[in-house]
Amino acid sequence: MTSLDAKQADSYATRLKQLDSCAVSDALDKLGLAGVAVGIVRIASSQRIAGRVLTVQLGVGAPASGKPRHLGTTAIEAAQPGEIIVVEQTTGIYSGCWGGILSLGAKLRGVAGMIADGLVRDVDDATQLDFPVFARGATPVTARGRVGEVANNQPVTIAGVKVQTGDYAIADGSGVVFIAAADIARVLDAAEAISAAEAAMARSLREGKPITEVMGASYEHMLRR
Repeated sequence: MTSLDAKQADSYATRLKQLDSCAVSDALDKLGLAGVAVGIVRIASSQRIAGRVLTVQLGVGAPASGKPRHLGTTAIEAAQPGEIIVVEQTTGIYSGCWGGILSLGAKLRGVAGMIADGLVRDVDDATQLDFPVFARGATPVTARGRVGEVANNQPVTIAGVKVQTGDYAIADGSGVVFIAAADIARVLDAAEAISAAEAAMARSLREGKPITEVMGASYEHMLRR
């Protein structure tokens, strides 16, 4: 990535942090794009996270190449401050795919949070660290002897959404949304317009306008293409 590309990526991440997952989901609807990770919910911390992602794929068996390493550690060491680690653990094997020591290591590295299509453990540790974790649920069951890391920075599938390193994610109490890097500029433009329109509606309500008038004026048509 060139210096200019890096600056542009940082600018997109900064803009994304000013939004919420609902506005971004609405923008995807308006543009006819997919990206909502259905079933992935907040597990630890009340922080909203938004930024670029690094991907990790877990599976059964040896990694494609290189010396085996504890799952998640390669991504943590590679992550830049503010980035989000995304883990696919869809083997069907019931075990965690993230734990407390990983949360601590990621927090110390400046990672913004992690998102998993799978289960996580040591939730109390992540909560005490105020490290944001989003996943399908929690479990005390270890990954040791069950699943391992098979790939980093390769395309993964999270709740049916294709995600690759360099894409963007936003996650909060309403859910998780991914945005492909190729689409981020137009998604941000659309989401910012939607957010501004909703802010104007809120001001109208506070000024005393009837909610039927405020909601009836344009809300149902905001997502027209």
